[in-house]
Amino acid sequence: MTPTNHPAGQVSRTTIYTFFMICLFMLISWSGSLQSVALAMEKEQSGQAKPTFNRVQLATFEEPWAMAELPDGRFLITEKAGKLYLFNEKEQTKTAVANVPTVDYGGQGGLGDVMPAPDFTASRAIYLSYVEAGKNGTRGAKVIRAILDESQAKPRLSELADIWTQTPKLRGRGHYSHRLLFSPDKEFLFISSGDRQEFDPAQDMSGNLGKIIRLRPDGTVPEDNPFYSRGTPANQVWSLGHRNVLGMQFDAEGNLWAHEMGPRGGDELNLILPGTNYGWPLVSNGRHYDGTDIPDHATRPDFKPPLITWTPVISPAGMSIYQGTVFPAWQGKGLFSGLSSKALVVVDFGDDSQKPRELYRYELGTRIRNVSTSAAGRVYLLEDGKGAKFWRLEPK
Repeated sequence: MTPTNHPAGQVSRTTIYTFFMICLFMLISWSGSLQSVALAMEKEQSGQAKPTFNRVQLATFEEPWAMAELPDGRFLITEKAGKLYLFNEKEQTKTAVANVPTVDYGGQGGLGDVMPAPDFTASRAIYLSYVEAGKNGTRGAKVIRAILDESQAKPRLSELADIWTQTPKLRGRGHYSHRLLFSPDKEFLFISSGDRQEFDPAQDMSGNLGKIIRLRPDGTVPEDNPFYSRGTPANQVWSLGHRNVLGMQFDAEGNLWAHEMGPRGGDELNLILPGTNYGWPLVSNGRHYDGTDIPDHATRPDFKPPLITWTPVISPAGMSIYQGTVFPAWQGKGLFSGLSSKALVVVDFGDDSQKPRELYRYELGTRIRNVSTSAAGRVYLLEDGKGAKFWRLEPK
């Protein structure tokens, strides 16, 4: 008869297998518990679980900068080198629009933002920002209004009219900003104007650099602007002390939010109030690129401090405030496209009991130039650079 006991120091294969399975079960349970804890922490921070999504590639573009949805669901998409496209998602067609103004292309400059007029269905008017050349190697941003004419076989722009010009024109090819936004009542056009990497103009009211501008849609200046009595161009200014504002949006309560790139650290989210000075370049929660210190906002209570700062930076390049049912957890939240962070950053703007804060971010592994929410509540992303992908996000 074979003995059932084992010699000392030996263990049966059955015992080893049983021990292994118990350890495996415990490891799986422990891993699942960690995932549950992480999910619970995200839910505690955001109030809802972090949504997940797939990216559906729709098209590719060369250095795209901005996108805007038309009332019929098509998109206008700009490329920095000076091309404007109509993209039809249903038909998967990309059509170039003719008669786009000549742009000064290079560095951060070229064709910029695009937005349909509030009365687009009747007027067929759109607004474009771009960089135009000046004298002696200078350049600056410009905003025009034009008619999107589709009466012929190929779409084209007609009836181009000047709306606004960045002043003074300077050398260099950075920090134009030139984002466009209409107020919720459609009565006013807001334009971000960067400091052109020259620092001091953001505090100089003899020019409109480093400011957020408020005009009527025809380019005239509203009499209730905070600096109207100072004459041109100070009368255009809504707020000042900005570095490089690349995202502006109104929330459902009518608050104007803007993010801007800091220098070496110190990207900002600001609540924009009329006549308010946000302090650049006198204060910043970042440093100059050469490491030179800049006094923090806390040292100058006379300037409005940011509600969120990021160090390391996220390099925010576009903003959308989500309204829709496709991603219910994002309702009313800010969606920020990140360049150096290569991410989609989700921000809660807070309330009386909670300060604004980053909820979470999606690491996408590629520079994200812009983010937009359609009228149907779908979210679209534009990659940055050559061969950039245009994506629609689909919830898992």
